[in-house]
Amino acid sequence: MNCNSHLFQNLPEPILQALNRRQFFAKGKNVMGYAALASLLGSNNPLLNAAPSAAPGGLNLPHFPPTAKNVIYLHMVGGPSQMDLYDHKPNLAALYDTDLPESIRNGQRLTGMTSGQARFPIAPSKYTFAQHGQSGMWVTDQLPWTARCVDKMAFVRSMHTEAINHEPAITAMQTGNQIGGRPCIGSWVSYGLGSLNENLPTFVVLVATPTNQEQNQAIAARLWSSGYLPGEHAGVSFRSQGDPILFISNPPGVTQGMRRTQLDGLNKLNSMVHQSVGSPDTHTRIQQYEMAFRMQTAVPDLTAVEKEPDSTYALYGEEAKKPGSFAYTALLARRLVERGVRFVQIYHNNWDHHANVSVRMPSQCKDIDQATYGLIHDLESRGLLDETLIIWGGEFGRTIYSQGGLSHENYGRDHHPRCFTMWMAGGGVKPGTIYGETDDFSYNVVRDPVHIRDFHATILHMLGIDHERFSYRLQGLDFKLTGVEKAQVVKALLQRPPV
Repeated sequence: MNCNSHLFQNLPEPILQALNRRQFFAKGKNVMGYAALASLLGSNNPLLNAAPSAAPGGLNLPHFPPTAKNVIYLHMVGGPSQMDLYDHKPNLAALYDTDLPESIRNGQRLTGMTSGQARFPIAPSKYTFAQHGQSGMWVTDQLPWTARCVDKMAFVRSMHTEAINHEPAITAMQTGNQIGGRPCIGSWVSYGLGSLNENLPTFVVLVATPTNQEQNQAIAARLWSSGYLPGEHAGVSFRSQGDPILFISNPPGVTQGMRRTQLDGLNKLNSMVHQSVGSPDTHTRIQQYEMAFRMQTAVPDLTAVEKEPDSTYALYGEEAKKPGSFAYTALLARRLVERGVRFVQIYHNNWDHHANVSVRMPSQCKDIDQATYGLIHDLESRGLLDETLIIWGGEFGRTIYSQGGLSHENYGRDHHPRCFTMWMAGGGVKPGTIYGETDDFSYNVVRDPVHIRDFHATILHMLGIDHERFSYRLQGLDFKLTGVEKAQVVKALLQRPPV
């Protein structure tokens, strides 16, 4: 091998030899076999006439026909209280302010916020529940619009995770691992399936502003990072005020032709650097400049929500006219999917209800309720629901015992990873499904547990991806969204079970 390139000329000879051997065996291990096979086949070699793969990076995805093409992931940051929303426990009313039995808590580690409490008083939900739809799903009276949709949804009441604090928990929910630096699920989908459009990103992130902001959690850009995947698969965050993307508008006096000329010059310089150094970051930079140029035309039309008819706002609610609201981002998510954006992630903050549930829960529910109903029915009316998977949930649940003071009218709840509720709709989900069950205290899963890696495997399956065969090689290891522990596709949630 020739290593006379100026890039390697200052390296010691032993390092050059080791580098070349590693590169040869890592990248050229199949060359001799292919050469021998080609020699034997001669002119009948099918490899000579094989059509190039349409999948990005030659991944040959999807593995099988998908039921979903797009994803809208509604993440409630902070951990919604499952027993105040969907996990109805009517028998707890008689146990108000009694101590949670040790046999139920069973020595579970607690956060620093309640570990010092002298007792753990049971706090039954102050809200009224009723059954809805043919499925008979119990829903709080704080979500009257969502309650109308239960027969279009699949509820999982037996979600669980190991993480008990926000940062590792939300990182695990988004990336499959509590340790930062891994690609998020949106980046995995972008990497595996590629784009459905040319003028908008494959993966877009929207951060909604809650009406009540008593206890917002940090929402860091690392949650939509591409990690070790190529940088162009990272989520693109749209701002809620002003230009959705900074500097997407040309400054005064700069025409599109001038911008094109500038980018052509930048791309030539970046291409020279990429050819000489081979840095993937340089390739990403080229891709981002080109995408930004194309977005200058596409984004103004995308964000022109004022052109929507009155019927749209009757569906989503008047809050959809307010930039940054959850209703606005839900409407924008529909417009993004309509234009071929593969994965849309919406974050809605302030679900960390350590106190003042009686004020904060109604406010949070009002933010999302009608807009969620509107999103589902809007997609359905446009023929997009069957191919768009909607996901709703947080990073963990809340405790049945009260944090701090307790009264019939108000209480708080600590973090709880042992059980929580999530739901999905559209995209091949089996509608009207209620899966999993918790104990009488909504504290432990007693039937059909679903770990977050099982949930991720199920999402990938609906996109036509076998999670066991979908990996990225890094430093000699094959990394997967679902990790190394066994993950199961939850077949009961699927309208079309795997064959």
